[in-house]
Amino acid sequence: MLKKRVMTGIAAGSALFTAYPALAQYSPVPEYKGKIGRTVDETQTNYPLHNPVAIPGSPNVIWIILDDTGFGTCSAFGGLIEMPIMDYLADNGLRFNNFHTASISAATRACLITGRNHHANHMGRFNDDKYGAPGYDTYLPMENGTIAEILRENGYATFCVGKYNSTPFENSTNAGPFNRWPTGRGFDHYFGYNPSTGASDQWHPLMYRDTHREPEDTSGRPVVIRMVDEAINYIADQKSAAPEQPFFLYFAPGTSHTPFHASKEWIDKYHGRFDSGWNEYARETLRRQLEMGIVPKGTELPATNADVEDWESLTDDQRELYSRQMEVFAGFLSETDHEIGRLIDFLRRIDQLDNSLIILALGDNGASGEGGRTGGRDLSPQEEKEFIAEELAKYDHYGDERTSPFYPNGWAQACNTPFRYYKKWADYEGGTHDGLIVFYPAGTKETGGIRTQYTHVTDILPTTVELTGSKVPEVINGYRQTPIYGTSFAYAVTSEDNDVKDRKRLQYYELNTSYALYKDGWKLEVPNGDINGLRKKIYPDTGIHLYNLKEDFNESHDLAAKYPKKVKELLAEFEKEAVRNQVFPLKDGKVADPAYPNPQRPHYDIFTGARGWGEYPFFDGTQGKPYTLSVHIDEAGDHPNGVLVSQNQFALYVLDGTLIYATSSGEKLVADRRLPAGASVVKVVAEHKGKRSVIHLSIDDVPVGSIELSAKMNMPGRLNAIQVGRQWGVPVNEDYTSPFLFSGKIFKASIDIVQ
Repeated sequence: MLKKRVMTGIAAGSALFTAYPALAQYSPVPEYKGKIGRTVDETQTNYPLHNPVAIPGSPNVIWIILDDTGFGTCSAFGGLIEMPIMDYLADNGLRFNNFHTASISAATRACLITGRNHHANHMGRFNDDKYGAPGYDTYLPMENGTIAEILRENGYATFCVGKYNSTPFENSTNAGPFNRWPTGRGFDHYFGYNPSTGASDQWHPLMYRDTHREPEDTSGRPVVIRMVDEAINYIADQKSAAPEQPFFLYFAPGTSHTPFHASKEWIDKYHGRFDSGWNEYARETLRRQLEMGIVPKGTELPATNADVEDWESLTDDQRELYSRQMEVFAGFLSETDHEIGRLIDFLRRIDQLDNSLIILALGDNGASGEGGRTGGRDLSPQEEKEFIAEELAKYDHYGDERTSPFYPNGWAQACNTPFRYYKKWADYEGGTHDGLIVFYPAGTKETGGIRTQYTHVTDILPTTVELTGSKVPEVINGYRQTPIYGTSFAYAVTSEDNDVKDRKRLQYYELNTSYALYKDGWKLEVPNGDINGLRKKIYPDTGIHLYNLKEDFNESHDLAAKYPKKVKELLAEFEKEAVRNQVFPLKDGKVADPAYPNPQRPHYDIFTGARGWGEYPFFDGTQGKPYTLSVHIDEAGDHPNGVLVSQNQFALYVLDGTLIYATSSGEKLVADRRLPAGASVVKVVAEHKGKRSVIHLSIDDVPVGSIELSAKMNMPGRLNAIQVGRQWGVPVNEDYTSPFLFSGKIFKASIDIVQ
């Protein structure tokens, strides 16, 4: 049975709140209302409430969010990638075809978990992009309570699995602080990537459990399998201990962010399926969307994006590679769908599925056009030829741990059918328009229906609050809460059909200075963002556009010249929303702030400690600078073996006492002196000469060899922590097998960056 509805929306946001004390996180000793006598017989006992108790029968809540997927990708929304579990949830629930995101992952996820806009969450762009203004400092306010904090105060157990992407990068190291990690923002448990990370290798990601690094997985499974296992384990543990308590699971597997990785059988399932190219994919997807009623009658394909080549104009090698890239992308999604099916089946087996509210966002933004013409990003014509040849050489094992597949912008355009442009385009629907599925057997009166009401990612939190009968405390963990911005669409979930008017009247969008405003069916677009010079190469447009989305679903008819008063009205409305949500200053990409105290240090010590290994994720300030890497060995032994230091591009290791420096591109330097059995200091000095590096190797300051590499060997960036005493993931060559732990004892590794 549905719980009593509460008011939601912008004007009535405060009505979501209740003044009862926050007990689960802020739990002072309650007032004792019994009577203490000198003896037991004279005492009247009392048991004060220390923790909140959920309303009996409250539904479990599962949020699932995919990554960089695109509106026209999944079969549930007319796409050609088979996802039968999504189909099942949609056919037995509701499809929302007018759902919108913030056009980039960190911004969208901040909106999702708080119900406030991304600039109001201090996440104007991305969480590694700190800038000294409230809308961009990346510190998601404690005053903006998360859905986990809210539901925990309403008696829910709370779990987060996968990609969190809402922790400031500066707080994501082993030193913390951990108050903005998932377990500091209302989640009882966390299993996922580093919580500041937006992308990760799917075969060998650096995983965390709560606030600690998770050991390597030796089974060779894609990480989505481990994630589903953990989600099932959390639910099994909780339901075994407290079967009447509802749970909240936030499941964000990172699919289908690049690199595209999947098991071979899932990739092979699509062999040859995309040989007809992206033009035909878009035509067939639109045909299916029209047939299913996903898009309005009369919707046509828009003009081709300015940066996309015609499939028929490509060479045979290009078509062969690009088809394979799409096969891997499709296998990635289908394998994830299959694994989510295990979670759904477990809920069914424990008799919890019918009392679960599942909200599934089929993307955190549009499909990504960042792959450029080839999937190799921004390459010169000569580099494109080399890239195509190198990638085709990996054809038979494409998608495995030795590869890092992406796809060209032509596939991104097709996956966004019927919309124009891509992820990071906050103005165009291709960057913000995604599919949404709501599955709620206990609350929906229609199954398989399509809902056309305008919705935004900020609306999911108040919808969940309303459907679960929960309340938002005025104070959470001592912090007085700000108003919820989003508008509940519970009215559309519980209605018998689609014949209910929109309650979402207003929503702004902004990223990289391009912005838009939706109001009562009208949409204003101001595409003036340059995105550090890249956008103008694609679409050198700084005009103002106006569309009537009630009549023009995919922005095909610009009405700006016809309705100048409406343009003026919406420009003024955007200014109000921008001030209200801390959007200003408009910031074009990653802008250097001279006042920002640079966290980059000239010297690092990475101590191995009791664990026998160490790691450190560097800030991007190390990139391109010469450096010295020193490994302080306490004891090597007579026949030492193992890795001294590694990252994904190079490794310094020992084979039976012989010191070797090698790169993943096949270059190798073998020292002309053995490593001594006792204590020693091994140094790697990297000098940069243009686009190349010269590596000098020494033992106890005695030179033992040099090599000039074919490319520059930088210190690792933020996504690739340097490892001491082991190799993480794929080894750089066939000399050893990961993790190849060092057999001796290392005290520390030191890195000195030349400033």
